[in-house]
Amino acid sequence: MIHSKRHGEILRLLQEEGTITITSLADRLGVSLETVRRDVKPLTSDGSVLKMHGAIGLPSMIGEAPFERRMRENADAKRVIARMVAATIRDGESIMLDTGTTTSFLARELLGHRRLTVVTNSSDIARTLATINGNKVYMAGGELRNDSGAAFGASAIEFVGRFSVSHAIISIGAVDAMTGVMDYDLEEAEFARMVLSRGQRSLVITDHSKFGRQGLVQVCGFDGFSELATDLAPPRDIAAALAQAGARLSIARGEAGF
Repeated sequence: MIHSKRHGEILRLLQEEGTITITSLADRLGVSLETVRRDVKPLTSDGSVLKMHGAIGLPSMIGEAPFERRMRENADAKRVIARMVAATIRDGESIMLDTGTTTSFLARELLGHRRLTVVTNSSDIARTLATINGNKVYMAGGELRNDSGAAFGASAIEFVGRFSVSHAIISIGAVDAMTGVMDYDLEEAEFARMVLSRGQRSLVITDHSKFGRQGLVQVCGFDGFSELATDLAPPRDIAAALAQAGARLSIARGEAGF
């Protein structure tokens, strides 16, 4: 593949995925890391592509898309993850959920459960689970975001910090083998970190598209939670980091773990 054609292929892959690691790009193009770096350099110089730590992305697609659009992305994968996690939660238990598309799918999979105690900052999750089946729902207060209808800030963090729950569950925007789980917004990352600290079981749920992405803000390292639930086995470096930290890996559709 000649130089100019690789530029076109790089841009095509970025249109599909938003961000991609240099290592993954080299594998996809069948060239060396050095060749990819040379190809990427003029694209980053003219502003067509943004360079991040070990990855590149399109300027228009860095960060998360609006909430409703994200609900449609990888919906089948998110649904199967949510179904698997819902099966591990029993009637009458307490759960804490941060805002996110995968946690919103989980809330929908919990509609058949009874007498749940739910703590969340998401108005979508609160609306889904409140007033049915004897549930109790506590929602953190604060200014609601326009796109997600979720509350953030010091008051929301202080509110959820009062609770201790059986299952503390977050969804995240990126998983990096060196940094751990990451997000694109400081307030969201701070809230998610508090959620993980409040559960007997601390669970990160994410579809496979987040593996190898580099977010803006670290939520925690791999030792900051007890379990990661996803739909496909992660890359070897992430699987190794999970294993070293002692975090359990749960994969929907019954695939093998480590």
